[in-house]
Amino acid sequence: MGCSSEPASYDRVPGASPEQIEPVSRLQALLSAGTFVVCGEMSPPKGPDRVALLNKVKHFQGIVDAVNLTDNQAASVRMSSSHCSVLLAEAGLEPIMQATCRDRNRLALQSEILSANACGVRNLLCLSGDDPSIGDHPESKGVWDLDATQLVQLAAGMAEGRFMNEQPISPPPKLFVGAAAHPYGEPFEMRVWSVTKKIEAGAKFFQTQPIFDIGGFEKWMDALRREGLEKRAAIIAGVMPLRSVKALKHMAEKVPGLRFPQELAQKIEAADDPEAEGVRICVETIRRLRQISGVAGIHIMPAMKESLTPRIVEEAGLLPRPLAHSPNSPETGSMARSAVAAVRVASRGLV
Repeated sequence: MGCSSEPASYDRVPGASPEQIEPVSRLQALLSAGTFVVCGEMSPPKGPDRVALLNKVKHFQGIVDAVNLTDNQAASVRMSSSHCSVLLAEAGLEPIMQATCRDRNRLALQSEILSANACGVRNLLCLSGDDPSIGDHPESKGVWDLDATQLVQLAAGMAEGRFMNEQPISPPPKLFVGAAAHPYGEPFEMRVWSVTKKIEAGAKFFQTQPIFDIGGFEKWMDALRREGLEKRAAIIAGVMPLRSVKALKHMAEKVPGLRFPQELAQKIEAADDPEAEGVRICVETIRRLRQISGVAGIHIMPAMKESLTPRIVEEAGLLPRPLAHSPNSPETGSMARSAVAAVRVASRGLV
């Protein structure tokens, strides 16, 4: 279900050298093998306490295939996505580093990508970034030296061995480059055009906004399939467990282009336990998304309540997760031991 049985072409970047034909990350390897992937999401702490970050590892280890680290989400200051990605990689998780155009120019973006890649971070999600006016420093100015499509092109070029100014990088960073997709934006034709342009720029996977309107999402996927775009880049559908009507209204106000069926709000409002109802709706959404041709996986966005992730994945029937390496391989064993050690040390407050 979801992925086509035909070989996908997102296992390499255009013009890649022979060494780059093999997947550069666990996430890329799973997608290239046709596995329906599960991605989680972690919000970095609003402070320098790495214990707060590492204490969340237990919600993802063995539960998801990769974890997004948000980049100053909602335009509010947090520990950086790049540094948190490195910490999670050291703890044995597969990080997806987010990079927004809002906070950095092309010099800083390339520097940060190189630095994180040197520490083992291979997955990169390129984003525009929320406007600073909605965040905790509304007087700050956005950079936007590049837009999201140009950032994809920059990262894909780096993976091919060149900086944005065409100077060579030796050796080039090993990157699996992705982008965001917005199925519900208007005009509808622009939503498909945007995906096409990002694929042409070098995007090999997409993560979408949270999906609540299945019918609207199916329409968008139909359009992608007509163009064969789901075979050129993996489409990973976003899902979110809403915990209250207030949270739903907040999302509707803050995130442009989202669609919420009226019956969704009514179900959550009428529920004795709104959070449990939100989880139930999320699980049902996942089951329906798995039936849609071309959907390569899901991205669970728990809105800063990461502890819901194991419950959602289990109730959706997505356990156990596949291993990228043999369970007995030295690398897998080392990663697992590192993760367990990180949690134990963090719980003692010694990290």
